Amino acid sequence: MTDELLYEVRDNTGLITFNRPERMNTITPKMLNALSERLLQADADPEVRVIVLTGAGRAWCAGLDVGAAMSGDGIGSEGNSTGNGEFNLRDAPPVVLHKIDTPTIAALNGGAAGYGMDLALGCDIRLAAETAKLSAAYTARGLVPESGGTWLLPRIVGWSTAAELLFTARTLTAVEAKEVGLVSQVVDGADLEATALGMAQDIAANAPLAIRASKRLMRHAMTEGLEDHVQRQYLALLPLFGTKDFREGLASYLEKRPADFHGN
Repeated sequence: MTDELLYEVRDNTGLITFNRPERMNTITPKMLNALSERLLQADADPEVRVIVLTGAGRAWCAGLDVGAAMSGDGIGSEGNSTGNGEFNLRDAPPVVLHKIDTPTIAALNGGAAGYGMDLALGCDIRLAAETAKLSAAYTARGLVPESGGTWLLPRIVGWSTAAELLFTARTLTAVEAKEVGLVSQVVDGADLEATALGMAQDIAANAPLAIRASKRLMRHAMTEGLEDHVQRQYLALLPLFGTKDFREGLASYLEKRPADFHGN
């Protein structure tokens, strides 16, 4: 692991922090691998019911480390697309974010640009500080989104808006990002972490098996028809009927008390 990426578990929440504030939390090869590993670690941990990603300092993640790429050491350097010859694109963090069943929240404390924007798009929920910005400036750098942006963005904001953002290389303020549906909430920067962790607690209070199944179903629904998806929903529902959490959900409703779910 690396000190450039911090991880802790707090009240059923896996908190991942990009920790290169002096470099606007730009991604290095070590961070790239460590992020995928931490996401998979959190997803496999029964104590973690939600994952929150945030950044140290004034940026969330300003993309790949361009300085390192230009010097020939980093991701994107000539003849070295990842800065690590063993890295598999199927293990790229935006792909892992999409594959894991644990809900993810991007707490955007500052700018998310380039690869950082792809990472933000890969999260299930995005919350933004008032000072945060999202930059789709790929084409202004002679590039396309590095890892999934052209798949994710049209599904989040629609084709026309995605095309406008990508073709014009626009940078959106937090308020503009909310207007087009890129973020769910815009909050004062001082309240961002509390808001994100509070939402994580709201999610963690519900039945974790049902939450994970819901995310899996939403993922499948993006690529299959209604009839096939209804069959998949039914097959996902059957095992949930036999869980202790289902019985607890019914009992807590009838007894008018908060539920105490344990993921079994």
